[in-house]
Amino acid sequence: MRPGRRGSRPRTRRRPAHEGASPALVIAVDRGRYRCLADPGTGDERAVTAMRARELGRKGVVVGDRVALVGDVSGDTDTLARIVRVEPRTSALRRTADDTDPFERIVVANADRLVIVTALADPEPRPRMIDRQLVAAYDAGMDPLLCLTKADLADPSGLIAEYAPLGFPCVATRLAGADDGDLSALRRHLSGRTSVLVGHSGVGKSTLVNALVPDAERAVGNVNAVTGRGRHTSSSAIALELPGGDGWIIDTPGVRSFGLAHVDPANVIHAFEDLAEGAAERCPPQCDHFQDDCGLDGWVAEGRAGRARLDSLRRLLASREGEAE
Repeated sequence: MRPGRRGSRPRTRRRPAHEGASPALVIAVDRGRYRCLADPGTGDERAVTAMRARELGRKGVVVGDRVALVGDVSGDTDTLARIVRVEPRTSALRRTADDTDPFERIVVANADRLVIVTALADPEPRPRMIDRQLVAAYDAGMDPLLCLTKADLADPSGLIAEYAPLGFPCVATRLAGADDGDLSALRRHLSGRTSVLVGHSGVGKSTLVNALVPDAERAVGNVNAVTGRGRHTSSSAIALELPGGDGWIIDTPGVRSFGLAHVDPANVIHAFEDLAEGAAERCPPQCDHFQDDCGLDGWVAEGRAGRARLDSLRRLLASREGEAE
């Protein structure tokens, strides 16, 4: 019998174990090529370009993933390695295009702190966006940090007071143009951690990254004077090591929406700690927080939480059900 064009060797589901593969950290992704830091933390780190092996199938690889490499892992010019394994993730920050989109996208993996970057002016702060990103942080098991930029243009005290009841840290920076400002408080919160910066375009993420990692050279841009929206200057996520090896930060492209279709509506309230206590004490079983006997209205009337916070919760829940915000 003539063998087929692919030969006569029988197929098998067994895959090579690649026990001698080199450990690496994915630090950037660009058009099917993955920039990896091979042997991180060993003193022999080197940047390696890799592609995804066919045996991974549909399994995605994102910035922050810990992977195993085979092939040419020297990092020399014009060499290419293969990613043959993605190690189990400790966290995955996810978002969808909108609250009814069934297709979720993993933004980054293995980060333990979500830095929500919001400008105090130019563009104006968007508390609804902050609330959405808080929900995503808690859903991913990440510790949130609110970083308010452009404090030289507006007073941060009002926004800090609004989120103070939730108990997570807030810092304000006065970065303006080439002025580094005082970043000591922010550096303390980033020390020894893997942090991902998120926020809509124009809030100053890349400016922060350039100040924290002087060699980063991330492109920065201005806010559109007509629309009041920021211009996209970062086109892809990138992981950068802080000076002295004191942790990692991951800069991400600016977003104009942050869908939460992947989050169970019952878990949304956990991002509203000031309301979650009232829900546990006052709300009837299976309360959807829209019904007439919802206890949160009385909780707010007593001054235990702000009306704007309850409105934000209900807007999020309504949008999760496909209703207009």
